[in-house]
Amino acid sequence: MPIQAPPDDVHEVRVKFAYNGEVFITYIKPDTTYERLQEEVKEICKFSADQVFTVKWVDEEGDPCMISTQMELEEAIRLYEVNHEPELVIHVFPNVPPTPGMNCKGEDKSIYRRGDRR
Repeated sequence: MPIQAPPDDVHEVRVKFAYNGEVFITYIKPDTTYERLQEEVKEICKFSADQVFTVKWVDEEGDPCMISTQMELEEAIRLYEVNHEPELVIHVFPNVPPTPGMNCKGEDKSIYRRGDRR
């Protein structure tokens, strides 16, 4: 699991990216831009410049929430900080849903469950 360590003197958000069965850990600044997050995803997932993809974070209830704007990214980081989460969990899909609110190809709701008992 590749990890990029944060500098010692800067508060950063620990981000766990899940993509294609692999997990990547990196750190971003709390004021990072949506464009910078997209570049980070392309670099980590080795996407081409024209690859379309979807980014979803997992909220405190275990529900997937799409990040497609600066406002959505800021809300994900705000809740990460408010809830004192150990990391911001982000799932990456190499496609977009056919219509808003639908799953991406390869997305299964079971990937968002964290140790729930059934």
